Amino acid sequence: MEHRMIFAGFGGQGILLAGQLVAEVGMINGKNVTWMPSYGPAMRGGFANCSVIVSDDVIGTPIIANPDLLVAMNQPSMDLFGPKVASGGHIIYNSSLIKSIPERDDVTFIPLPCNEIAANLDQPKAANMPIIGAIMELTKLFSLADIEKTMLNKFGESKAHLIEANLKAIEEGTKHFKG
Repeated sequence: MEHRMIFAGFGGQGILLAGQLVAEVGMINGKNVTWMPSYGPAMRGGFANCSVIVSDDVIGTPIIANPDLLVAMNQPSMDLFGPKVASGGHIIYNSSLIKSIPERDDVTFIPLPCNEIAANLDQPKAANMPIIGAIMELTKLFSLADIEKTMLNKFGESKAHLIEANLKAIEEGTKHFKG
């Protein structure tokens, strides 16, 4: 099984971190992975995206022309990548900021109010984390315990205090995904 994903949004939305976490949790679970970032010159507010592949098999190239999963955190990302999603694929999108989706009946759209979820948890910087919960539910690639272990490795001791809030945002993402 191979999952080809593109994560896209503005710089500062944590889109590259979300992609890294999915790639690293794949590695922890013995999968082959690639993570390839792309971002503009602006640190915050510029365009940022990354390609992530998680596979049971050898990965031939990290380049993804037609992802089977798109994570779109803002309207420009939806406009750019939405039409490129493979038929039968999924688009998880931040319904807090995206109001227009492509007219397609061959993909499944999954709205997730990421900004509202993060604001309700008093963690506005955690708007990227509900996406992790939705991906967890959709793909069944990892568990909450897996992502917690990955965060401990990724964040280190200096940022370990952020893990609990991020896990709450991920859990909220799973609740919204389930309906």
